[in-house]
Amino acid sequence: MAEKNGSRAGGFRLMHYFTLTSLVAFTAVALALYFLQQMEGKFFEKVQREQNIFFAQVQTEFMRQQKATARDDLLMLHQASHVNLTHVFSNMLWDADFAPFIAQARQIPIDYCRAIAAPQATTQPDARLACFAEVGRQIMVLPGFAKLDAKVHATMRKSTVFKIKVFDLRGVTVYSSEHRQIGEDKADNGGWQSAVSGRAASELTHRDRFSAFEGVVENRDMISSYIPKRGGNGEVIGVFEIYSDVTPILKQIESASTKIADLTAENLARVEQASKKNQHQVDTSSEQFLLIMGALLALLYVALLVLVRNGQRIIDVQARAQELSILREERWFKEKMAALATMAANVAHEVGNPLATIAALAEQMATEQANSGCIACQPKSILEQTQRIAGMMRQIADFAAVRNASPELVDVNQMVKAVCDFLSFDPRFSAIHIEFQPDHQLPARLVIPDHLTEALMNLLQACAEGKSAHHPLPPRILVETRVRGEDVVIRIGCESAAVDGVLVLADAFPDSRFESARRRVVSIGGQLSLTGSTIEMTLPTPPPEITAS
Repeated sequence: MAEKNGSRAGGFRLMHYFTLTSLVAFTAVALALYFLQQMEGKFFEKVQREQNIFFAQVQTEFMRQQKATARDDLLMLHQASHVNLTHVFSNMLWDADFAPFIAQARQIPIDYCRAIAAPQATTQPDARLACFAEVGRQIMVLPGFAKLDAKVHATMRKSTVFKIKVFDLRGVTVYSSEHRQIGEDKADNGGWQSAVSGRAASELTHRDRFSAFEGVVENRDMISSYIPKRGGNGEVIGVFEIYSDVTPILKQIESASTKIADLTAENLARVEQASKKNQHQVDTSSEQFLLIMGALLALLYVALLVLVRNGQRIIDVQARAQELSILREERWFKEKMAALATMAANVAHEVGNPLATIAALAEQMATEQANSGCIACQPKSILEQTQRIAGMMRQIADFAAVRNASPELVDVNQMVKAVCDFLSFDPRFSAIHIEFQPDHQLPARLVIPDHLTEALMNLLQACAEGKSAHHPLPPRILVETRVRGEDVVIRIGCESAAVDGVLVLADAFPDSRFESARRRVVSIGGQLSLTGSTIEMTLPTPPPEITAS
């Protein structure tokens, strides 16, 4: 009801605008909070997921490196043990057995066999293998081979060494615990080349079948090492190749890797479970936050709504009071003008008859003066004064004439002049000169006469009462009418109200009459503005159909 009254009274519809604006604003804030929380939850989930992936990658890389390191360490340790084993083996059998045997084997020529593989040879590659196989048979029939072979088998029995090979400096296998490999040419083998240059070389391989001292074994993991044999002066005089079985150790490594992988999988599962738990906590916290913020926003909205409703009531009360004040002001002005019109009519009636009588007597006196020559008579002066009084009475009557409350076409110059002439009788304008400069080409305008009269009176009275105490010259109010484009402009130059070129009324319109005048001008479709020390009232062009009529 208050809002309806406020709207009817012309008050500001605070409740209406607040409801629309606040709903939009609160909805925008709520949506922003919701999306921010959703984005925060998704961001946390993404971080958790990326951390889990990174942790899994780190664990996988760690297991890979651990396994590779274990194999490298195993290879390095066995290579060191093979070097020591070579020293022990050499100390036992080299000088007495291997050195004389190798010297005999070196006497067997192999150049013909190697020549078979030359590019110009036309023989098939199998002939080269057959040639070296024949070299091997020649080596095995050398004196001392059987005795040497027995000593080697006796020395390596019950050990993890599955095979031993001995190469001469030509790269020929002069001894192998697997006899069919005796005589093979390993000159192109990288391991033999590394050992003959003084560097041991090892590799880890898997064999499906392998001929060992104890017989043929299957599915074994071997470490083979090429170990240089040095003489007394440090030069390389031969190369050993030793094969050791590391299958049990590799199984332990694989078992340990499997355990680590299982532990890693369990850790990843725990991390994933913890991530889900953390995500659930974050989602729960986000929902609680949204509920709390939603409740706070709702509480804030209700509080503001109550405050605004109270403010709307105050605005409505003020608007109704202002409307009543305006109505009282209009009624007072109309009553004043009606009383003034009645008084003017009575005065005109009461004064008009004596003036008519005096005028008639003055005319008769003038006639007698012309006939008899009355020297003391002054009929001309009497007529002038009566005409002056009659003119003043007509001005008052025209100004105070009762007009319609509806818009009508009026002569703006005539109305402005009537107001200026009437105010010249006001004691407040006794020391102020009102100068009217009309534009005689001024067109008529459609206005409510009483509203225009009231606005002009309020503006001129405000200018008169706001005069400057420091103005050195007699104060003056200049009233002009001009045509600007299609508009009629009434310009009031309040020189008496200007201090240093700034109109006193321009300071936030402290005079209520200026605001009242503005309302009156707006009600007839015009505009009121302040420019420096000048007030301008703009009256728009009436509709074409009214102008034509």
